[in-house]
Amino acid sequence: MVPASLPAEVATAVANTKGFMPQDEGEALHAHALRSSPGTWLEIGTYCGKSTLILADAARRSGSSLVTVDHHHGSEENQPGWEWHDTAMVDPVSGRLDTLPTFRPVLDSVADVCSAVVGSTQQVASWWASPLTLLFLDGNHTEETAQHDYAAFAPFVVPGGTLLVHDVFPDPADGGQAPWHVVQRAFSEGFVEIAQHGSLRVLRRT
Repeated sequence: MVPASLPAEVATAVANTKGFMPQDEGEALHAHALRSSPGTWLEIGTYCGKSTLILADAARRSGSSLVTVDHHHGSEENQPGWEWHDTAMVDPVSGRLDTLPTFRPVLDSVADVCSAVVGSTQQVASWWASPLTLLFLDGNHTEETAQHDYAAFAPFVVPGGTLLVHDVFPDPADGGQAPWHVVQRAFSEGFVEIAQHGSLRVLRRT
């Protein structure tokens, strides 16, 4: 089934927000979020809020609450010398990448359904205790961090809950392998795949 288009106002906001979510994958993310049970939803990896806008609209429509987690200093691929480094995101005082000021207007626009946690996933994992009906993994894609994020938060996904993993590339020629390894691990730990949309994989806990 082809996911429905994003609502016009959401599509416009998403198009005007920095990030790395292809339109068709964003539409799929929205469609599958809408099909998820109401409850607490968790996004790992905010960047400037492109996918946050998509999930927040679905959360509003379904009566859910969204939490998005990021330290806002960028993933490895966003650092100087890497392919996705954006000099406009560098704080002139600290010299560090800082996406939080760019994300702030996005957060303000979805504050009725979304809370932002500024911190590493290691910090947040030390106190997180809420059951999840949806988990979207799109944070740092190094093997160590991707595996940590899955291990830290996937156990909170309730039976019937949705796990979405972005940037999944089975072929190493297409991209990094860490999210693909996360999906393979999820298959062995009680999740089944229900859909694929580009690099987005949609799983459900049995």
